[in-house]
Amino acid sequence: MLGYECFKAADDRKLDTDACVRVVMRNKKLGLDQYRFLLKTIVSSGLGEETYGPRNVINGREEFPSENDAHAEMDEIMFSTLDSLFEKTGVSPSEIDILVVDVSLFSPAPSLTSRIINRYKMRHDIKSFSLSGMGCSASMLAIDLVQQLFKTYENQFAIVVSTESIARHWYCGKEKSMMLSNCLFRNGGSSILLTNKRDLRDRCLLKLKCAVRTNIGYDDEAYGCCIQVEDPQGYQGFLLTKNLTKAAAKAFTGNLKLLLPKILPVWELLRYAVSTLGKKPTKGQNLSFNLNLKSGVDHFCLHPGGRAVIDGLGKSLGLSEYDLEPTRMALYRFGNTSAGGLWYVLSYMEAKKRLKKGDKIFMVSLGAGFMCNNCVWEVMKDGLDDTRVWEDCIDEYPRKNLVNPFTEKYSWINDECLNFVRLD
Repeated sequence: MLGYECFKAADDRKLDTDACVRVVMRNKKLGLDQYRFLLKTIVSSGLGEETYGPRNVINGREEFPSENDAHAEMDEIMFSTLDSLFEKTGVSPSEIDILVVDVSLFSPAPSLTSRIINRYKMRHDIKSFSLSGMGCSASMLAIDLVQQLFKTYENQFAIVVSTESIARHWYCGKEKSMMLSNCLFRNGGSSILLTNKRDLRDRCLLKLKCAVRTNIGYDDEAYGCCIQVEDPQGYQGFLLTKNLTKAAAKAFTGNLKLLLPKILPVWELLRYAVSTLGKKPTKGQNLSFNLNLKSGVDHFCLHPGGRAVIDGLGKSLGLSEYDLEPTRMALYRFGNTSAGGLWYVLSYMEAKKRLKKGDKIFMVSLGAGFMCNNCVWEVMKDGLDDTRVWEDCIDEYPRKNLVNPFTEKYSWINDECLNFVRLD
């Protein structure tokens, strides 16, 4: 990896507490029960006051988004991160050999890759790929695709653009399991420059050591736990069911079975084998139980999908609050930015000067399918300290108080004495 850039929207796109309230109150289909549900979800989500929403939602047009809204959203994210990436690395758009764009919910014609090629007048023989429907884990899938292509094509430059379309997919109905996405997903994205040119090794930030992809779509529960559907009233949204945590655990465990032998030292694997010899596994027991992942990994870059996701992964992997800090802070500051989220976490680590040459970074991503795509990077040089999107606020982090203002300001909504109230 030669470089990467994350997207940061303008301040007028911030969705603070009051902005969220205005958006919620515009939905006249909701009753007190739905408002209570939204309050509980927002309070427990782990998001702060400075996440960014799509412009059409900020302007009150979430129920009737246009094609132009979606294109404007994608253009802003893709082109701003690519402009910065080309400028910082000194690599010209005409030098790019491979281009991969992953956006799950927006697949226009011409494709988003063609839109980038047209904007930067890239070469006619560029190998381009547009990935859709892959959810939050798409960025790791795109990285793995590039890795496979690098085995066939030598001396290449590749770019991966990872983001998600929020503008046209703001849920405007009243089904609780579909409201969750509005509380978690925010605008964001990233562009990553990769190469297999040996003469550029000294310029690289990270080296990909291994990547493992797992898809358990054969399981009906897992397939349907995270899916785009229409509610009974015809409003399109993203359905998140209670089976999601179960599917995530199953996909993650299967992934670890393949990944851990590649990243842990032999002595740790032997120690684990001896410690479990003769013991019958407990139903639902995570594979990583009793394994010391820190014997082969120095940093943990987890998908900032929500506080519950972070808590669950942290517990199953035996991680400390120091290990989870970058993911929690990325979620708090930028929200769940889908496939682009991992790079905000990595950027936090770099801005906090945590990374040193030889360190191993374990990236964990989960997404619709249901998929678990993980990889391990090795830091190639000392002195990585680019603050990127954290430049104006890194000194304020980590935040000790992550309490959402909804907790106090709108606590009245949980008063059982108000059951008779109907909000018109």
